[in-house]
Amino acid sequence: MPEGDTVWQTARRLHGALAGKVLTRSDLRVPRLATADLTGRTVLDVTPRGKHLLTRVEGGLTLHSHLRMDGSWKVYENGRRWSGGPGHQIRAILGNTDRTAVGYRLPVLELLRTADEHRAVGHLGPDLLGPDWDPDRALANLLQDPARPLGEALLDQRNLAGIGNVYKSELCFLLGVTPWLPVGDLPAERAAKLPALAKKLLETNRDRPIRATTGRRGQDLFVYGRAPRPCLRCHTSVRVADQGDGSRDRPTYWCPTCQPGPAPPTPPPRRSRTN
Repeated sequence: MPEGDTVWQTARRLHGALAGKVLTRSDLRVPRLATADLTGRTVLDVTPRGKHLLTRVEGGLTLHSHLRMDGSWKVYENGRRWSGGPGHQIRAILGNTDRTAVGYRLPVLELLRTADEHRAVGHLGPDLLGPDWDPDRALANLLQDPARPLGEALLDQRNLAGIGNVYKSELCFLLGVTPWLPVGDLPAERAAKLPALAKKLLETNRDRPIRATTGRRGQDLFVYGRAPRPCLRCHTSVRVADQGDGSRDRPTYWCPTCQPGPAPPTPPPRRSRTN
């Protein structure tokens, strides 16, 4: 599941393969970019911004992509078989004389003027892994809507950029509060720790192939993905529910014992159809 650390890793791989080299192949397979050709241009850098990727090329152009749930960029040495998925899922190909970067299932792909990058990422809050990180601003953003559930506020990239479902669940566990607790009800001492804790989790994991928040061998995460197994601390059964827009892509995991507070709202019963 791509979150800030995954995107940072992807940007590093792409930068290492493409930066400073002239593109000898360019194929952008989305309708509005069908005629765009970056061949002959040098890639200047690949920069992560929250969950967004900015591939800058000479001539003042930026290829903006977003992985969302299923997208990925794979890098292959030339001559090696591509293995990221079937050909019809390929959305972008950028290659040079040594390596080729292939973008699979990219839900967002657009070509911008570099000077207009703010159109794609200007709405984002401070980036947990970026040079613009500002813990005070991030906390102020989170607290500006005190009635909003903490889990929803953490996922809102306008507050701080880089957190997804995994870190949302793990942060709430480490703070000892339910993800449905209104942000304004978060104890002041825990609120003060939140930005630094979030940054520590992402920084610790940005160089790891597998995320870990527990420090325990073989038990990588405290709650995410563990329902209905026992909590690693108290052995209560970990629970899972959707949070926010009701999407199944936004599961929230929590321990009802270690994380006291509001429970998720009970969904209304389905109406039986009458003939």
